[in-house]
Amino acid sequence: MVWHLFGVHLPLISREEKNPNPLGNLTRRKVLGNSHVDLANKLTTDFDASFQDLITSAAWEKVWSRPHLTLRERSMITLALLAAMGHEEEFAMHLKATANTGATKEDISEVLLHVAIYAGVPAANSVIKVAKKTYEEMEEGS
Repeated sequence: MVWHLFGVHLPLISREEKNPNPLGNLTRRKVLGNSHVDLANKLTTDFDASFQDLITSAAWEKVWSRPHLTLRERSMITLALLAAMGHEEEFAMHLKATANTGATKEDISEVLLHVAIYAGVPAANSVIKVAKKTYEEMEEGS
């Protein structure tokens, strides 16, 4: 079965198929952690299997696995973009991933100052609240 997107033929992936993106999976696990990826895989259904394949291939294999930027730098860029776009749930997930990428609280504080100036104070203010709560949860969990 094939899905068509903008004239590109994308195969539909079923849950039973082996993931065709080994580098993407490795990078995803390195950044988000095994428990997060294992849970995401467990929750994947036939409905979203192609979507999971897309993000593993596009985000984790084609972007996050590139050699020029470090995982720390990519993490900070991702957090700035998620904050600017108001994606608070994804922001919290990627903030937790900083435990694996090496981005520090000080790094993220600086990133959010940039968000405030270039994306607006309300965007930064919203995710600062998310960051404080997420850091608190991370400290309780350790």
